Order: sequence, then structure tokens, then C-alpha cells
Amino acid sequence: MVRLTLRLLTSVAKKAHVQAQMEHYSKFSPSPLSIKQFLDFGMEDGNCPRSFSFLKHELPVRICNIMKEINLLPEKLLQMPSARTVKGWYQQTLEDLLEYEDADEESVEMNSRFTEQLITIRNRHSNVVETMAQAVLEMRESYDYDQNEENNIQYFLNRFYISRISIRMLINQHTLLFGSAPKTHPRHIGSIDPNTDVVAVVADAYDSARFLCDQYYLASPDVEITTINAKDETSNIHIVYVPSHLYHILFELFKNSMRAVMEHKGPSATEYPKIKVLITKGNHDLTIRMSDEGGGIPRSQIDQLFNYMYTTAPTPPKPGVSTIPPLAGYGYGLPISRLYAKYFHGDLTLTSMEGYGTDAMVYLKVLSSEANELLPIYNHAVNRHYRANLPASDWSSPMGGFRSFSMSGGSSRHF
Repeated sequence: MVRLTLRLLTSVAKKAHVQAQMEHYSKFSPSPLSIKQFLDFGMEDGNCPRSFSFLKHELPVRICNIMKEINLLPEKLLQMPSARTVKGWYQQTLEDLLEYEDADEESVEMNSRFTEQLITIRNRHSNVVETMAQAVLEMRESYDYDQNEENNIQYFLNRFYISRISIRMLINQHTLLFGSAPKTHPRHIGSIDPNTDVVAVVADAYDSARFLCDQYYLASPDVEITTINAKDETSNIHIVYVPSHLYHILFELFKNSMRAVMEHKGPSATEYPKIKVLITKGNHDLTIRMSDEGGGIPRSQIDQLFNYMYTTAPTPPKPGVSTIPPLAGYGYGLPISRLYAKYFHGDLTLTSMEGYGTDAMVYLKVLSSEANELLPIYNHAVNRHYRANLPASDWSSPMGGFRSFSMSGGSSRHF
């Protein structure tokens, strides 16, 4: 009985400590880094203690900032089993990191333990995107929700997923530089390639998407790649970047373009129009334009393609269920890809000509010193955003149609 009481008291004290530390760390703003800073630090040998010292503070700050926002979500979403699972993962990760608050970063053994702990954390969060998407599906199937709730969920997920990208970036840099796993590429500094061959990444993403397309449609459109290097006046286009991020963006865009082309032209087509990719490099921006002839989409639906609550694809299987990778799933491909582009202050936009095709534009920073992390910050303005009511519409509705207007004398006309 005494032991049980002691364990309960210890558990309560631990929860109180974790809650107090979450309040403490959430008062700090994250410290955004540029690709140049990541690169410069990674090129310096033997700085595992410095990295440890930075991360044992910075990771709790980023995690606590987004955990405070999780609690502001609609209760309809928070009570979903998958949402509780994600929240539990973040709670456990914070507890794990707090164990290193006062650790000696000069200790070789402590550095090793911390690095292994980061790998455990990364693995724990590997299915966060799919699990949170499942939570949204569970809510949609269980409850009606209003526009204000939808807006808050959209606002949160953009911030939540870009926070996740940033946390994984920090963890990957540390574990790749100082972990025991063999280096993935001799030229890479962590996950950053100082000389990313953009055309090669485009080709890799196309090949992967084409493989899926061939599986589903037994055919696929070819690709045509054109480059214009206005900065260096050479045919080669290279950039300091994270190849895996760029690959993710392009793979999703190719999947969407291929699906559109194949379904627009139909199975009876003898040939399919090429997907055309134009890559340009200027003094400040590297731009990738991907153009398809997949029939396009109405302009009114462009914004919906970046909405987490909207998808034209069939409902995917739950996370962990084995299946052949589809060309479409939760509908999160484009929203997440745009976040990868925005993470280092780039962007992803779509323009479409309904009846013809769609152009996707990817913008990246040429200068690594300008490619700074874009990070969500928890503050009073964020709190007000979640609690604010939906503003009243102050423009006429395009769906208003004809209405009756009473004239003097009692007659009525229809406009």
C-alpha cells in the first residue's frame, strides 16, 4: 500500500513538473535557422556537444509551442481516438526531452544517449501526418462542424505540420551528423546537399510517380525537362537544399499531373501529352514550373486543393494497413508539399485553365542565407485567432440567384 501510494505521488509530481515545464518553454519563441547556418554548423567537426546544448532547449520550445495550440482545437476533434494518440506521442516526447534539461553536454556517454533518444522520438512520430489525418476523418464521420471550426482546423494543421517538418529537420541533422548510422551520401551535410542537382531530383521524382502510374493505368505520360540558368549561364542548375524535401514536393506534383492526364484522356488514348517541366535559376529564386494537359480544374476549386478537409480521392485505409501505394490518398499531398516549400521561405502555387491543363509553380530560395525556417509561434494573437467568431460576410454571395424585390404600390419584380 505504501509503495502504491509513493508511486501515485511520484506520478502526480511528474505530471505537474511536465505541465509546468510546458508552460515555461511555450513562453519562448523558436529560433529559426537558415540553410546556411545548418550547413556551416554541419561542416564544423566535433560539435556534437554544441548541437546537444542547442537541441535540449530548442526542441522543447518547438514542441511546447505547438502543444499549446493542440489544446485550442475543437473538442470534436480532440476527443477522436487518433487525435488522442498524437497528443500522447507529443506528451511522451516532451517527457523524454525533459530528462536531458540539466544533462552535461560534454559527456560522451550523455551525447550518445541523447542521440539515440532522438532516433526513438523520430520513429515514434513517423506516422503523425497519417494519424492526424485519420483523426480529421473520424471527426467528419461522427459530427457536423461549422465553417469556424473548419477554419481553425485548417489554420492549425498548416502550423502543426510545418512545426513537425522543422522538428524532424533538427533531429535528422543531429542524428545524421553524430549518430552511428552510415552516412547516406558522402557529399551531404546531414540531410542537406550543398550541390543539389535539381534536374536529377526532378527525374527521380518522375520515375517514382511513373512507376505508380504504370501500375494503375498500364501507361504513363512522358516528361520533357527544360532548364534556363540566368544566374550562372550554364545548363546545370544546382542549389543548396534538402533533396528529400524537393523530391517530396515534385513526387506529389507528378502524381497529380499523371492522374489528371490519364483520366482526362481516358484508357482508349493511344498516346498521352507530355508533362513539361521548366526549371529556371535567377539571382534570388529558383523556379520549377510543371505543366500538364490533364483537363485543368475550375478556378473556384484551386483553394480547395490545399484544404485538409477536402479531397476528391477515395477514403484511404487506416495507418498501418498494408496496401499498394495509391496515386491519391487523404488529399494531403498538395497541402503538405506546399508546407515543405514554405518551410525555407519558398512557395507552391497552382494556376489552371479548365478544359486544358494545370501549371504548378515551385519557388525556392537560391541564396542559402535567405532560406530561413518559417516557424509557428504560440502567442496571444494565436489564442485570439482560435477563439474569434467567424466574421460576417460583407460581399454578395455568388450563389444568391434571383430574388424578389418589392416595389412601391405592392407589385414585385424579379432580378
